[in-house]
Amino acid sequence: MIVQIATLGPLGRLKAPGTWGSAAGLLWWALVVRYAHQKGGPHEFIFDSLVVLTAILLCGVAAAFIGKKDPSEVILDEFAAMPLVFLFNPYVYGGATSFVFILLGFLFFRLFDITKPFGIKALEKLPGGFGIVLDDVMAAIYANLALQAVSRLWASLV
Repeated sequence: MIVQIATLGPLGRLKAPGTWGSAAGLLWWALVVRYAHQKGGPHEFIFDSLVVLTAILLCGVAAAFIGKKDPSEVILDEFAAMPLVFLFNPYVYGGATSFVFILLGFLFFRLFDITKPFGIKALEKLPGGFGIVLDDVMAAIYANLALQAVSRLWASLV
């Protein structure tokens, strides 16, 4: 059951599993996590943090069951990190341009997750679920910062 959760069922066995995990995470954010934002305060951050901590545990156990350090079919890490891309960005919660900013956030996340610049690759060396999940969390943080920069640029032009 843990492996099924960590691979998001059949999604982890598809071609480009990280992209499918990210897409599932985007759907999760759109249908569930955005509600936490509407509550105000730190709710969304706390909720995202709990999902990430759960992913660290489950991905580590699933990797041990599978017998690989960071199995490509384990995509709960992308799923859990994806919502972090949109934290504290008002441009993704409505308005005429929200779809563009959401799409851009998704693309930034995939770019940073695939290329692993600025120390992201080093995080993969951490043990167990920490190494599996925290590189994706850092990719999400970089994607968030890039999206924040674009948002501020957009705000200054409009």
